[in-house]
Amino acid sequence: MNYRLLIADDHPLYRDALATTLTRHFPDCTLLQGEDLQSTLGELRNSEIDLLLLDLNMPGSEGFNGLAQIRNDFPAVPVVVISGSDKHSVIQQAAAFGASGFLSKTAKPDEMVQCIERVFAGEQWFNPEAMQEAEETPLAERLARLTTQQLRIFQMIARGQLNKQIAYELDITEPTVKSHVTAILRKLELRDRKQLIREAQSLTLL
Repeated sequence: MNYRLLIADDHPLYRDALATTLTRHFPDCTLLQGEDLQSTLGELRNSEIDLLLLDLNMPGSEGFNGLAQIRNDFPAVPVVVISGSDKHSVIQQAAAFGASGFLSKTAKPDEMVQCIERVFAGEQWFNPEAMQEAEETPLAERLARLTTQQLRIFQMIARGQLNKQIAYELDITEPTVKSHVTAILRKLELRDRKQLIREAQSLTLL
């Protein structure tokens, strides 16, 4: 079957190496590439993508912000996170944010192929040891309740921006920002702005 795969990574050498591996094992697949979050979102909007291979640390995407936005805007597209870190906490958070799989950048080609085949088959691919140790991450799960605009504002609050700054950057009024903040706190079951920032930092969103 002619699947469409999108490789999102800001390192061209790694993108090319990954594309070579995938072309060798999936010759009928169409490969697209994104070099930052905005170009990746553009490809997702303009093309029917069957699988996204997402680097966690691209320009425009701090920590899990990019993954959270993609899962919010394109919930039907399976995402395999690719990261230079294979810490169990990172794997657990990727799963909590809705990824279908996780690969270390040191993974061998055979492992990558097995992961992609599993995800194409509707399964998941995570280090079983990491998932056995997984603790509940309720905030990560509740983030799925936010609208796209609320998620953007959440990210901006987590970076320490004030309502006035958020209003200016998003070209909306301060009362509108306040209304969104109230809705965000309610949906995330948080008390105030300070708790939001603390919880966001615990999820390595900054």
